[in-house]
Amino acid sequence: MKKLGLALLLVLTLGILAACGSEKSSSEAGSDKKEISIGATSGPYSDMVSKAIKPVLEEKGYTVKVVEFSDYIQPNLALSKGDLDANLFQHKIYMETFAKEHKIELSEVISVPTAPMGIYSKKFASLEEIEDGAAIAIPNDPTNAARAFLILEDTGLITLNPDADPLTISEKDVENNVKNLQFKPIEAAQLPRAVDSVDLSAVPGNFALAAKMNLLDALQLENMPDQYRNRVVIDTKNEETQLAKDLKEAVESAEFEKVIDEQFKGFGKPEWMENR
Repeated sequence: MKKLGLALLLVLTLGILAACGSEKSSSEAGSDKKEISIGATSGPYSDMVSKAIKPVLEEKGYTVKVVEFSDYIQPNLALSKGDLDANLFQHKIYMETFAKEHKIELSEVISVPTAPMGIYSKKFASLEEIEDGAAIAIPNDPTNAARAFLILEDTGLITLNPDADPLTISEKDVENNVKNLQFKPIEAAQLPRAVDSVDLSAVPGNFALAAKMNLLDALQLENMPDQYRNRVVIDTKNEETQLAKDLKEAVESAEFEKVIDEQFKGFGKPEWMENR
């Protein structure tokens, strides 16, 4: 009887271990279909994740939660803490500066089409109509101000010192102000409203869209350097993961570009997308 009891106990023990092993194998098999969270600022970039990236990832077996943010700080902090698996809202310069200041490690996966800065006006219908001495509101932060001056150079309204660093250009680098424009630096978030009170306003794309402005109404849109295009970003320790590869493939897919062409008109495409 003792031997029979021991035999039964052994069978039960093996059965439990087999069940646990089966459950573990099942769990590991299901790990290919990961539940992930992608953060983005409310508006066009959370829309881009939801409409253009999420569907492609779901085809690859992912369950994707889109988390919206109203500021530019929490998405990176949440990523570094592991609360997010990726985010989309920032350009390369901001990412590198933020990572250095907060002592975290962030890496880009791939750049995406980005809403460009534009020169807007309710007073002038074209660049040719701009009057001598017209006032233009520009961003008061150095990075976005540099972008504004580069757009104005593209229009022919100013010429810049050819030796100036494109990332740090300021009013002191203006060598020829053809129309004697008056530069009015203000907070970037106030630039859409400035269209009503000044002759011209250089409005970053994200603020233009938040104010429900039509990008195609701009007198001139930015020929955006790739450093200023937004990126899909992950924690550096996850740089070589399958998720990173799948995120890159999702953005490179024909499905992604089709959504961009149909629903994100005016967004400037990165060089890799234009040149393929």
